[in-house]
Amino acid sequence: MTAEVLINVGPREVRAALVEEGVLQELLIERVNHRGLISNIYKGRVSRVLPGMQAAFIDIGLERAAFLHASDIVQPSDAEHGEKEGAPAKTDEIQSLVAEGGEIFVQVLKDPLGTKGARLTTFITIPSRYLVFMPKGHGVGISARIEDEAERQRLREAALSVMQPHEPGGYIVRTAAEGASSEALQADMVFLQKLWSVLSEKSANIRPGNLVHEDLPLTLRVLRDVVSSGVEKVSVDHAPSLEHMVEFARTFMPALASRIELYDSDRPLFDLYGVEDEIQRSLERKVPLKSGGYLIFDQTEAMTTIDVNTGAYVGHRNLEETIFRTNLEAAVALARQVRLRNLGGIIIIDFIDMQEEEHRNQVRQALEKALEADHAKTHISSVSPLGLVEMTRKRTRESLEHVLCTACPTCEGRGFVKTQETVCYEIFREILRQARQFQYKEMMVLAHQDVIERLLDEESAALAELEVFTRKPIRLQTEALYNQDQYDVVLM
Repeated sequence: MTAEVLINVGPREVRAALVEEGVLQELLIERVNHRGLISNIYKGRVSRVLPGMQAAFIDIGLERAAFLHASDIVQPSDAEHGEKEGAPAKTDEIQSLVAEGGEIFVQVLKDPLGTKGARLTTFITIPSRYLVFMPKGHGVGISARIEDEAERQRLREAALSVMQPHEPGGYIVRTAAEGASSEALQADMVFLQKLWSVLSEKSANIRPGNLVHEDLPLTLRVLRDVVSSGVEKVSVDHAPSLEHMVEFARTFMPALASRIELYDSDRPLFDLYGVEDEIQRSLERKVPLKSGGYLIFDQTEAMTTIDVNTGAYVGHRNLEETIFRTNLEAAVALARQVRLRNLGGIIIIDFIDMQEEEHRNQVRQALEKALEADHAKTHISSVSPLGLVEMTRKRTRESLEHVLCTACPTCEGRGFVKTQETVCYEIFREILRQARQFQYKEMMVLAHQDVIERLLDEESAALAELEVFTRKPIRLQTEALYNQDQYDVVLM
């Protein structure tokens, strides 16, 4: 599969797109005012301990206090966790692990999401091209994405052979190390040990609430984390960024340096590959399928739901075959959309009901295969009794929708507004309420133009009845800045 990475550098924003077979698969965005915090290392101070939640809030100098759960704290009894994420099985009480006012060395696991602060861990990890260094770990773990058992054994032996006997910490061999020599692994180890030594010294000399180590900028992070042997070319439209990227590649991944090119055409880089159009489509609620079917995405605070519909697709054989073909196509399309939109947390997929067990299995297998290339960890559970496919995807950064969009000021994120008829009836009730409570000479209704027009047309008889009932005149005035469901009733 041919793949390219496109990097667009703007005055205050950097965007990186992964394109496979001419189709946008992944989009990363970094803005000057909202740089991601993931992998940043801080010296923090414990501001509050919550025994009921087995967690603590840590002040690391951000607007909101960050969250540290007991399971994310290194404990004396911790065993090697080189090949697993998260915490050991047994966790001590939070009160025995941290104390209010204490200093603590932490790393960001998740960016602040919505109203929640950043999620922290004391399992510090520092990545390089081929390795991830774990100062509090030991031994060597191998990435689960390296499936060849012989290669896993070779890499483990190579890493162990170049480790110093009394060297602190442990390592995870990354997927990018597949085929790497022991010399390359040793060079990464030397670099990581030097970096950790510098960070340890820096941490000892700064006050709590300060940044100790910041992760690489997006242009370089893409080279380290996204670019693999399958990427044929990296195009960047900014000459100074190109120089930094080539210099970084020559130091840490020499084979990649020749594949980094400057794009200097007058036509914007993302326009040339249709990326801008794909970004706009990824913000739509409805995603059409080539067959005529479509997907509906609804993103909420608790979860994301995806509904599959046949739409205009009628098939050629029978209903079951039509549904099966639609679901197969939908599985591939929604996997791409989940990755592109960076949806995380709980995802519920409502495939069209299939009668045959074999068809259900094939659709699930198609979904699993389509998600194999996803960098985020995903887990697909069995089909629920209601025929829903439940999956989870590791949430680390805000979704594309939350990065690029904000809640509609008219509907305030609900996705709907009250009808003109509903607003008119609310106005009638408000008129009656005020008429019974206060003394006045006349009443003025301020509302959206469409509501005023309905009051003068369809609801004119009801308005006249109210004037008779209250024995006071009711004036109407259009407010251009009001939303459709916004109004005021003013006593004069």
